[in-house]
Amino acid sequence: MKEVAEAAPRSRPRVEGGREEEILDATVEVLAELGYDRLTMDAVATAAKASKATLYRRWTTKAELVVDAITRAKGCPVPDAVDTGSLRGDLISMSCGEGGFTSDRLMSVMAGLLTALHRDADLKKAFEEHFLAPRIAITNQVYQRAVERGEIAAAVDVQLLSVTLPAVIVHHAFVLGIPPTDELILRVIDNVILPAARGSQVS
Repeated sequence: MKEVAEAAPRSRPRVEGGREEEILDATVEVLAELGYDRLTMDAVATAAKASKATLYRRWTTKAELVVDAITRAKGCPVPDAVDTGSLRGDLISMSCGEGGFTSDRLMSVMAGLLTALHRDADLKKAFEEHFLAPRIAITNQVYQRAVERGEIAAAVDVQLLSVTLPAVIVHHAFVLGIPPTDELILRVIDNVILPAARGSQVS
C-alpha cells in the first residue's frame, strides 16, 4: 500500500496588483488612529475601500494583518543599514532618518500596539520576530563596528548600551509625553551613550 504524501501547507493567496499594499497602508493608518484594541477588519476594509471578505482571504486574524502591515507597509520602513564611520554618526542616521524615532507615523503605531503586546501572546511573538528583529540586527551591527573601531571600552556592557537610546526615547514618548525630536536624540547620544561607550561617567 502506497504511503500518502503529506500535503505541504498552502500559503494564503495574495491580493492582486497594488491592492495589497493599499490595504497594508490603510491598516497602518487605522492602527495609528485607533490603536490595536479598537482596530477591526471592518474599519480597515472601509479605509482601504475593500471588502472584508478580501481581507479574510489573505489574513486570517487581525494580529496577522497588523503584523504584516507594520512589517511591510510604507509607513513603517526598517531604517537603512548605515556605516558613517563613527558610532555617533550611525546612531544619528538611524534614529533621525526615515523609520527612526522622529517618525510620527512609527511612534503612533507603537503607541497603538503597546497595551495589546502585553495581552496578546501571538501578536507579541510575531511583533518581535518580524518588526523588532530586523531593527535589532541593524543596531547590533552598528555597535559591533564601534567595538571593532575601538570606540567602545572593553569593560562596557555592549548589550545593555545598545538598548539604552531606544529605552530613553520610548520613556520620554510614552511615559513623560515628550515627543522625540532630533535635539532630544542628540542629547541622549552625546550625554549618555558616548560617555558610557568610553567607560566614563556623564559629567
